[in-house]
Formats: sequence, C-alpha cells, structure tokens
Amino acid sequence: MTTPVISGFHPDPSICRVDDTYYLVNSSFEYAPGVPIHRSTDLLTWTLIGNILSRPGQLPPQAGTASSGLYAPTLRHHDGRFWMVTTNVSEMRRGHLIVSAEKPEGPWTDPVHVAGTLGIDPDLAWDEAGVCHLTWASFQPGLRGIACVPIDPVTGAMLAEPRLLWNGTGLAAPEGPHLYRREGWWYLLLAEGGTERGHTVTVARARSLDGPFEAAPHNPVLTHRSTDHPVQNTGHADLVELADGSWAMVYLGVRPRGRTPKFHVNGRETFLAGVDWVDGWPVVDEQRFPVPGRDHSFTDRFTRPGLDPRWVAPGTFPTAFTRWEGPGRLVLGRSPQTPQTPALLLTRARDTEWTAQARLDTSSGTGRFLLRIDSAHWYGLTADADGVEATVAIGPAVSRVARVPRPAGRTVTLRITVHDAERTGGHGEPDAPDLVELAVVDDDGTCEVLGTFDGRYLSTEVAGGFTGRMLGVEPVDGEVTLEEVSYTTRGGRDTPN
Repeated sequence: MTTPVISGFHPDPSICRVDDTYYLVNSSFEYAPGVPIHRSTDLLTWTLIGNILSRPGQLPPQAGTASSGLYAPTLRHHDGRFWMVTTNVSEMRRGHLIVSAEKPEGPWTDPVHVAGTLGIDPDLAWDEAGVCHLTWASFQPGLRGIACVPIDPVTGAMLAEPRLLWNGTGLAAPEGPHLYRREGWWYLLLAEGGTERGHTVTVARARSLDGPFEAAPHNPVLTHRSTDHPVQNTGHADLVELADGSWAMVYLGVRPRGRTPKFHVNGRETFLAGVDWVDGWPVVDEQRFPVPGRDHSFTDRFTRPGLDPRWVAPGTFPTAFTRWEGPGRLVLGRSPQTPQTPALLLTRARDTEWTAQARLDTSSGTGRFLLRIDSAHWYGLTADADGVEATVAIGPAVSRVARVPRPAGRTVTLRITVHDAERTGGHGEPDAPDLVELAVVDDDGTCEVLGTFDGRYLSTEVAGGFTGRMLGVEPVDGEVTLEEVSYTTRGGRDTPN
C-alpha cells in the first residue's frame, strides 16, 4: 500500500462501523476545532463531516504550542451512541476526556474527565455485561505501562482500581492500545518502537482482562522498519469488522522522499489494509484494498457565515479572530482577548504536488499567505500597502529573500506551489523531498516568482514534532480580508509516489 486513504496530517486513526457506514477520527494536536471525523461507505473514499471538539467548552484555548493539544483519539459506537475518548496533553493531569453523541455530526457533549489516568492514547471497550473499560499508556508513578480500568463513561468515575495488562514485546514506547472482544478472547493491539522509522503494530490476547496476555507468535503483525518501502513509520493501528464478517485495519504511515535520511512533509497519514484471522491471530494483508488517487482540489469563496470544517487554527478557534461581512469578505485580525495567540487560519496540505492561491484585500492591514510546520518553520508571502515580500523561517534563521512592488488595486493574489525536486547527481534521488515556490499573480494571470526553496526545512525530520504542513493566511498587522482561497492537486489527482 503506497496511497493513503486520508492523506495529509491525519495521524493515529481510529475507526468504527455502524451498519454499512464507517467513521474515522484522527489526532489534531494544537489545532482547533479538534478531532476531525470522516465518513465512508467503502473504506476507500472518505468525507470530512466535521470536528468533534467544536467549541471552547470542549476544548479550552491554549498557547498553540507545536505538537501540544489532542493526542490519539478512539472512536466507538455502543448502545446507540458514538463515544470518543482522547487526551488533551495541555491538561493531562485532568485525565482523559470523553464525549458522546447520538449522531456523528454532533452535537457532542461537554467532556467528562477520568481523574487519575495520567498518560496518553486512551481506548474504550465494552464487555458482554455492558461494562466500559478504559485502556491507556499510563505515565502514573507505580502504574507505568498499558493500564486498564472499568469506568462509567457518562461520569468518568472509575469502578475499580487500574491494573496493568501487557507492556508489549520489549520495543520502545508501547502505546496506542486498543482492546477487542472476539470469540471468547480479549485482543490487545499496541503500537511499539516509537512513531518514527521503528514503528510497529503488535498484538497479544488473554481469556480475561486479569491476564496473562500471550503475545502473537508472528509479532510485529505490521511494520516497514528496515525496508525500502515508500511508506514508512507504519503503526498505531485500529481494527474494524466489516458488514460481511471480514476485517480491516487502519494505521498511520508517512511518505518520505529525498536523500537519506529522507524527509516527510505532509505529516503522518491514514492507510488501510485487510486482515485475516489465522489460528486465532490477525494477519495483515496490505494489498487487499487498491486505493485510487484522489483529487483534493477546492475553492472557498466564503459565500456564507461559518467556515468549512477544513479550516482550523493553532491554540484557538478561528471564530476568535475572524468575522464574516458578506460573500467573499472574511475579515481576519488578532483577537484583543488573546493577543499572544497566533491568528492563523489554516488547512492541511494533502498532496505531494499542488498549487494554492489566496486573494487578499490588504487596504486595512498587512497579510501573509504561508506554508508552515510550526511557528519556527515556515515559508510565506507578506503583502502590505506597497509590496509583497517572500520570507523563509528555519528555526532562528529568518530571512527576507525578495521584495517586489505589489500589483495595482485593492486586492493582491498570492500563490504557493509545491512540486517535485529535480534529480541531481548519480544517486537516483533528488536531494530535497520537494520544492516550494512563492509567487505573486497579476490580474492578467501572469506570475512573478519571488523564489523557490528546498522543502526539507518544512519537514518533520527538520522541525520535529507530530504534525504536518499547514497552509493558510495570517493577519500580520491590522485587519486583512480574505476573498478567496483555491487549492489544486497538481495533475488533478494525488497519485502514489
């Protein structure tokens, strides 16, 4: 499998099925609204239907620190309700948070917290008696490892003392647990080896949650470590039973490119595989589902109040710094209530090659169109009353590389294009994973390129953390009005590497 089913910064997938429809959630880290939820009827084509944590009462504003916020949600459907559990690491000592809803689109309840569950990556599973069990990677002193406790998911109250289950095969960072009840066994699926190149999926089983858990003889059941497969870092999986009784697995992976150590730029993405049960153990078939390339192109003209769920912001909700003044008039300005929080209206970059444009009215301020990993790693075009400037920020090195007079008129159109790097030398791989071009577009469509830059510096291998590239607009000074944003998958379709 080389093509993700949900591409571009959609890590830690968790899936459930209701009748013939599948629902999937992902981590969102520092971005609000949080926990995107997708829907599918074929496991291959997914539609974003919203974000589960969609209001400040569910997700309090934070500083927007890179790779903070919401880690590794689990989505389940039980007794007529959807349940989602996750960890807000910015408030980790409150315990894991649980919300529920009758419909996946919401409204979702305000969260309850399970006190005394310090750690990450929570999971919910119900036994035959209807008792809910919370499982997580515990950081609690005296309870370090994969812990489990029965709870009341409505109140968050523990119903017994937590216990340890199984801490994996001995690889680093056992985490991402999911419990399943099947044919009289409890199966415990884990991520091990860390979420980088050593990432794996392992499994164990026991007749009861008292254990002992027995490891699968063929662990790890999925990994691409120490191979030349174009998809790496595979792990953090979740299983789902299909309507016909067969099984599938969703998991995260990355698509690194360029010379060693290779660089992945769009974050950890969601992939799909088939699963067979052989002698009571899951066996992964990565080739079962041929995934077609997808066209992620869109044009947003902000024709009505309310934003498409693709739009998010670090540390705060976009409603804190945007207001709609009519079709094609989305005004952005820093919030006086949270002046230290970045005012960045962003969406995920989904493809390996793409072009995006933003048309801005900067008559009342200065605006920036940028591509970023975090606040210290970004390339951008800044437009003021007189000109447009290209800036490259790589950690503490911030360089203003070019400035040109802006086209005449009230608005300015800024363009960012990402395309494959050319191969150099005889080693068969380009040095960079891709190239990022910054340009200004005149009214007649002619384009003035201010610079083309190595994409490796907007990669996770350089910036660190757990997210991916985000594309969007920032009001640098005063207010700017966003009239239109377009994003075009180059060639009309994201294809395998």
